[in-house]
Amino acid sequence: MINQELKEYIESKIFPEYQKNDSGHNIDHIKYVLERSLKFASTVPNINMNMVYVIASFHDIGHHIDAKNHEQVSSEILEKDNFIKKYFTEEEMKIMVEAVVDHRASLEYVPRSIYGKIVSSADRNTDINVPLKRTYSYRKEHFPNASLEEIIEESRNHIIDKFGKNGYAKEKMYFEDEDYNEFLKEVESFAEDKELFRKRFLEVNNIK
Repeated sequence: MINQELKEYIESKIFPEYQKNDSGHNIDHIKYVLERSLKFASTVPNINMNMVYVIASFHDIGHHIDAKNHEQVSSEILEKDNFIKKYFTEEEMKIMVEAVVDHRASLEYVPRSIYGKIVSSADRNTDINVPLKRTYSYRKEHFPNASLEEIIEESRNHIIDKFGKNGYAKEKMYFEDEDYNEFLKEVESFAEDKELFRKRFLEVNNIK
């Protein structure tokens, strides 16, 4: 059971901040990660659900400030939140801050606590349309002069690097998750085929 005052604070003060993020890291994504975090946490004995709730809610809050270092920015926002501090010990705050940092799939180390493993696992995509939309919106924003064909190929390479046969995100799953396994199979089935990928990319992003 999540503390009601904590829940109300996060829903009224933290969730609205996600309007500043891109579509791949907005409130819909946070609710997705939150739901999955609580599901995974329910399988862990003696887990603190309030901590899980806070970590999931803060994990991408700094994405609009610095996308490349958003895990660090988000952890600093959590660390400085005086309202949150009222509900947790210094050690619990330390664990939560570390877990926010540790959620990112591209980091080269294993999350330092079970809480980091929970949010990292929950943050993995299970819908192939999500990374297709994310890669498109990211490249449109950060590489406005890139051609459509350059955007498609860079997006394909990124998805292969992350989720392909040797992808860095494949091993960042610390709970049994059949949805994620099916997602990886789907990526493998079409990402290596340039024409098939192009067709799916255009369809998902409504590009004529």
